[in-house]
Amino acid sequence: MRKLPPLGSLRAFEAVARRMSFREAASELGVTPTAISHQIRLLEEICGQPLFRRRPRPLILTSAGERLYPAIRSGFDTFASAMASASPGVRRARSR
Repeated sequence: MRKLPPLGSLRAFEAVARRMSFREAASELGVTPTAISHQIRLLEEICGQPLFRRRPRPLILTSAGERLYPAIRSGFDTFASAMASASPGVRRARSR
């Protein structure tokens, strides 16, 4: 069986990496910036290294974050595509 990090941590990481903002990621996901921070810290503990350089501003990905982000983004894109193809109602709504 695969050992994967919690989905919430992966979603938080993808949103922060895409927007380069904890606040904007929190708004997108409907949670607080503190909740996003906790999810990122959990993922960093699992990875054993920081994924973002937080200070000095602006927020940037570390080399580990740069390696992880494309895989997570691609995985979510693939998942969304699979869900759309498995859900005829979703596909019809998107094609209108």
